[in-house]
Amino acid sequence: MSKGSTEPPIRLIVGLGNPGPDYANTRHNAGAWFVQAVADQMRCRLQLEKGFLGETGRFKTPHGDVWCLIPATYMNRSGLSVAALAKFYKIAPEEILVAHDELDLLPGTVKLKFGGGSAGHNGLKDITSQMSSPNFWRLRLGIGHPRTLQLTQQVADFVLHRPRQEELRGIEDCIFKSLTVLPSLLEGNFALASKELHTQTPGSGKPITPP
Repeated sequence: MSKGSTEPPIRLIVGLGNPGPDYANTRHNAGAWFVQAVADQMRCRLQLEKGFLGETGRFKTPHGDVWCLIPATYMNRSGLSVAALAKFYKIAPEEILVAHDELDLLPGTVKLKFGGGSAGHNGLKDITSQMSSPNFWRLRLGIGHPRTLQLTQQVADFVLHRPRQEELRGIEDCIFKSLTVLPSLLEGNFALASKELHTQTPGSGKPITPP
């Protein structure tokens, strides 16, 4: 963890996924589930903004306005939506939190990370390209890997299917735990948010219904 409590607060929260009902409940949309949960908690209504190529909403905090964004593009073009909104409102990469599904973490495990590579995640890869920087925050929501979960599916097939019930409970737990550290994220206290996320015990959350 290279960033501490003196960093700028988050001004844009992005939830990655694919658009449309066929993908809404798939593992690859875990990031979008989180942003919808944030919007619900903050009583922020998301609506499609064609200029930003996504569903957006805004809520106020003592530190300023915060935007929520679920790109309406397919995953590999997520950066178009993120860059459009960020550039319009002059939001720096360091003020952006991108929530996404993470194959390298088991369901129920969530980690906060700043910068780095995309690890093959096409959404992160496109955001890095469109923003000309990898230096944004990532909320890594564990969905597991088919090999780790003793499944024979290929990764591309795995992420585009619904999680099994026990996996869904783990992802819901990730989302709930992430909501509990939202105040720290919104004030720029990433060290505290990270510590709380990484020390919470599995099963400490409550069900979150995907949109």
